Amino acid sequence: MGEKPKPEARLHAVVHGYVQGVNFRYYTVRTAQRLGLAGWVANRWDGTVETVAEGRREALNEFLAFLHRGSPSAVVQRVEVKWETPTGKFERFRVRYL
Repeated sequence: MGEKPKPEARLHAVVHGYVQGVNFRYYTVRTAQRLGLAGWVANRWDGTVETVAEGRREALNEFLAFLHRGSPSAVVQRVEVKWETPTGKFERFRVRYL
């Protein structure tokens, strides 16, 4: 088997609003997996949801669009976004417990 390709980009986002207790992490994992992204999503103590994702830039842009919409029951108020240098250390996308 060949080497895993290095991701093109890394997105680090914090989602604000009514985003906990509404299956936001579940939908985030499903969306990231569908897009072929690797990384994690976690609830934070302050009621926000944080996520880090790596992969193709086009897929990350689609993932970011999802973060602005959220899960069906979520109410997203704003999304803080940082584009970072990818590390390639993630094997898959998962829920992380902080």
